[in-house]
Amino acid sequence: MSPTPAAGPNPANEPAEASSLFRYWQIRTLFATMFGYAAFYFVRKNLSFAMPEMEKDLLLSKASLGLFLTLHGVLYGISRFVNGVWADRCNARYFMVAGLLLSVGANVFFGFSSTVLWLGVAWMINGWVQGMGFPPCCRLMTHWFHPSRLASNMAVWNTSHTIGAALASVACPYFLYLGWRWCFFGPAILCTVAGLILFILLRDTPRSVGLPEIVVAGAKLGDDTDRSSAAYKAFVKRQVFQNPYIWWISLANFFVYVLRFAVLDWGPTLLKEMKHFSVQKSGFMVGAFEVAGLIGMLLAGWITDRFFQGRGSRTCVFCMIGASTSLFLFWQFGSTPATATAFLAAAGFFIYGPQALIGITAANLATRRAAATAAGFTGLFGYLSTIVSGWGLGRLVQEAGWNVAFGALLGLGALGTFMFILAWPAKAHGYQSAPA
Repeated sequence: MSPTPAAGPNPANEPAEASSLFRYWQIRTLFATMFGYAAFYFVRKNLSFAMPEMEKDLLLSKASLGLFLTLHGVLYGISRFVNGVWADRCNARYFMVAGLLLSVGANVFFGFSSTVLWLGVAWMINGWVQGMGFPPCCRLMTHWFHPSRLASNMAVWNTSHTIGAALASVACPYFLYLGWRWCFFGPAILCTVAGLILFILLRDTPRSVGLPEIVVAGAKLGDDTDRSSAAYKAFVKRQVFQNPYIWWISLANFFVYVLRFAVLDWGPTLLKEMKHFSVQKSGFMVGAFEVAGLIGMLLAGWITDRFFQGRGSRTCVFCMIGASTSLFLFWQFGSTPATATAFLAAAGFFIYGPQALIGITAANLATRRAAATAAGFTGLFGYLSTIVSGWGLGRLVQEAGWNVAFGALLGLGALGTFMFILAWPAKAHGYQSAPA
C-alpha cells in the first residue's frame, strides 16, 4: 500500500495532478473502475446465451424472453438515474461493490427459478442493481481527472463496455456445458471474486486517501460534506434539472441509443431479411460495428479535449452526422458483404463517440458535486429508447417493412443531430458558474 500523506493544501502550490502519488491513484482508479464495470457485464449479458436452452427446458415463449429483455432495459435506465442521485451522496467504493454483489445475488436467484413469474422478478431486480455500476464510476472520474482531460480519459474508461461484453461472450457459452443454470451460477462465482478484488483496489475521492481535490480555475464550489442540506439540493436542481444543455444532450442520447440498439438488437435479422446475407456473415458485420465503435470512442474523446477544449456536445454534432450518413449509405448501397460491412463499421465508428461522451459532458456541466446525478439523467433517456428500438421498430418492420423502418431511423438521427446543435453553445464545464 502506498504511503498516504496528510490531507491539506498542496505546499508547493502545484496542481494536485502534478504529484506522482496523485498520478498513481488516478491510474489505479481508472483501471479499477474499468475492471469493476466490465465485471457487471458477466451478470448482465449472460441471459442472451442461456435463452435458447431455457426456451426448450422450461417451455418459455419468445414473447416471455423478449419481455425480460425489454423490462430489464427500461428498469435499468430508471435505475441509472435514481442510483445516480444516490451515488452523489455515497462512498463510490462501497456503492459500486454493493451493486456488483447484489447483481450476483439476483443471478443466483434467477438460476434457481423455473417459472415466468420468479424469473421475471429476479431479472427485474438485476436490472435495478445493474444501475449501480455506472454512476459511481462517473462520479469518481470527475473527482480524479481535470475537466480538460476528462473526455479522453472517459473514452478510455468506456472501453470497459466492449471488454466486458466480449469476455462475457467468450466465457458464458462454456458454462452451458453444465446446463443453462450455470450461465448464471458461473458468472456469479466469478463476480463474487471480482467484487472482493474491486473492494481492495478502489477508493473514493482524493480526499479519502489524504490528497487534495483537483482545483478548477475560477471554481466556486461550496462545501460538499452535507449532501442532505437544502443548499446542496438547490445546487443539484440548478446545475442539473434547470440546465437546458443537460436536457438537450439527454434528449439527444435517446436518439443515439435508438440507432445503436437498432443495429445491435436487430442487426442479424435485418442483414438476413433486408440484405439476404447469411447469419454467419451477419455476425462478422455486427462485430465490425462494435470494433470500429471502440476506435471511434477513443478518437472522439481525444478530439474533444484536443480541439474543442472539453466541449463534448460539439464533437457529438459531427459524430451524429457521420452515423446517419453511414446508415444511409448502408441502406442504399450496402448490397455486397464488403460494402455493407464497411458502412456498418463506419456507423459504429461514429455512433460510439456520443455514447461515450454524453454522460461525461453532462457530469462536467453539473460539476463533480452532481456528476452522477447528471450522468444518470442522460442514461434514463438512453435506455428508455429501448421502447422505440425494440418493440417500436419491430412493430414498424412488421407493418411496413425494413425500408420504411430505415427511413424512420434516419429521421431520428436527424433529430438527435439537432439536439446536439442546440447544445453547441454549452461551456466545457460548469465550475466557474456554479453557485458556492
